[in-house]
Amino acid sequence: MNHTRQTAFSDPGGYATLFDKLPTDPRELMAVVRNVVTHYRDPNVTLPPEHADDINHRWIDRLLATDQERHDAPLEAPRAAAERVGGCCRDFSLLAVSALRHQGVPARVRIGFADYFFVPGWHHDHVVADYWNGSRWVLADPQIGPGDWPFDPDDMPRPDGAGTPFATAAAVWTAYRRGEIDPETYGVDPSMPIRGASFIRSYVIAELAALQGDEVLLWDVWGDMTETFDEAGAALADEIAALLLAADDGDDGASDELARRYAADDRLNPRGRVTCLSPTGEVLLVDLATRVSAPAPSRAGH
Repeated sequence: MNHTRQTAFSDPGGYATLFDKLPTDPRELMAVVRNVVTHYRDPNVTLPPEHADDINHRWIDRLLATDQERHDAPLEAPRAAAERVGGCCRDFSLLAVSALRHQGVPARVRIGFADYFFVPGWHHDHVVADYWNGSRWVLADPQIGPGDWPFDPDDMPRPDGAGTPFATAAAVWTAYRRGEIDPETYGVDPSMPIRGASFIRSYVIAELAALQGDEVLLWDVWGDMTETFDEAGAALADEIAALLLAADDGDDGASDELARRYAADDRLNPRGRVTCLSPTGEVLLVDLATRVSAPAPSRAGH
């Protein structure tokens, strides 16, 4: 995939001009992203109840539309934290990727798990940005910014295994299958049951989808994303994870095979329809082409 080209989800649409005067220094750009989005579960910010649906802004043009309805100002103009768009790690990262692509910089979101939040020993599901600086891919977490971290959030260690601060879903799944990690320490939150091997496996599918241009919400599910899986399902995840890791190592053949598999396999490709298990409590069937959603039967998941 050409990571310079906007996808249906990263495309700013009629709000593209908001990006024209943004900083070209990625570190400064990440700071602007944090001025536009606040995490919906930030313990230091109380978002207005009427903004609850912000977290379902699947498309960046809708996120920007919401921002402009509230502020009608350049993205770098200061916004009160409670008046920013409520989102999650995926929204910080996809907004950063969208702005970078607008500047002609190859960029992509990476889906996996981070071990640097809140609870020691717990690996939170997480999304970060990955961009090409002209000589190498640079991993950045636009959600957190500079602070008391044991690494540089704007140039993080590469996710080359389950032991790095951020590890891709493919790396975590592979480590699980080798018996190297406890999958019950990987999930949304220690207080929630959304964790474990089936959750990691679903994120391997989500990681593939994002790299193929379907950068949907973390609570969108489709295809082979289930709470349980048989050996055939585990073997599928083994194959996809191995290809994802090989592609990360520069194997063009693996990248081509991932594209082929994604196009051909209904277990991997949402085919333009997802079930959204929103944190608001709604369960919606969403047509990604028309952007029309309707109530759907409840389904276990994120």
